Amino acid sequence: MTKILTKKVQTGDYQTFIYEGGDKSHETIIFLHGSGPGASSKTNWQGILPQVSEKFHVVALDILGFGNTDHPEVFPENGAKWMSARVKQVIDLMDTLEVDKANLVGNSLGGVISLNLIMNAPERFNRIVLLGAGGGLTEMTPELAKLANFASDPSPAAFKNLFRWFLADETFLEAELDQIVAERVETFNRPEVRRSYEANFKNAHLSDIIVPPSALKRMKNPFLLIHGYEDRFVPLESSLYMMKYLPDSQLHTIKQCGHWAQIEQKDRFIKLTSDFFNGEL
Repeated sequence: MTKILTKKVQTGDYQTFIYEGGDKSHETIIFLHGSGPGASSKTNWQGILPQVSEKFHVVALDILGFGNTDHPEVFPENGAKWMSARVKQVIDLMDTLEVDKANLVGNSLGGVISLNLIMNAPERFNRIVLLGAGGGLTEMTPELAKLANFASDPSPAAFKNLFRWFLADETFLEAELDQIVAERVETFNRPEVRRSYEANFKNAHLSDIIVPPSALKRMKNPFLLIHGYEDRFVPLESSLYMMKYLPDSQLHTIKQCGHWAQIEQKDRFIKLTSDFFNGEL
């Protein structure tokens, strides 16, 4: 399989940490991760990047406020300003890497960022995959509320419970769960990561996440929506809402799958996305 390299690249006045692989002459896919505690491009995408990079140029970044990307000294004041900063981050990254046009894969928060990228710069993107995306989330689920308030009690036990809830069947990762928890606890306990996490949810509202029908109707790009039927963080209704308004879209719902289709249904996820980006789906 193709080797995946890590590096930091300039995005505006700070540096973004990325994983990159594949032939740069091939189509580019940019991967955007979700917002859980200790989240990063590694935790969301490490299991699929080597395989996908065999036929595509892949870039997975640590979104501003997460992982190994430089953390702000002065935080955005609210969820809307966080979103604007992250949209700019992706565009700046593409400019630095000299990527004129790319495909997008966005998981959860990454899916919402993808939609905002299309609102702001549709000419820079081809096809978009939304994975358990919150663009149609109209009310907070209990699991999502626990995630948003996680910093108030970030114990290892709370971490383990949270990651169990991401899965439809927790026994699927039973052997690896302790290691996953340990890695993400270590990341989250870095002072700059924890400060960013707390600031990310401060003064944030669901109105910062939901994308209006008027905006969705104007998005002409082809969309593939993938949603785990047992997703307890972003219910299937979010994708149904987006499907109603996106003019060129299809929805694939997967049973025995929670919020992490790229992990629980890895082979299926890779085939669906590869076929879609190749114009075969």
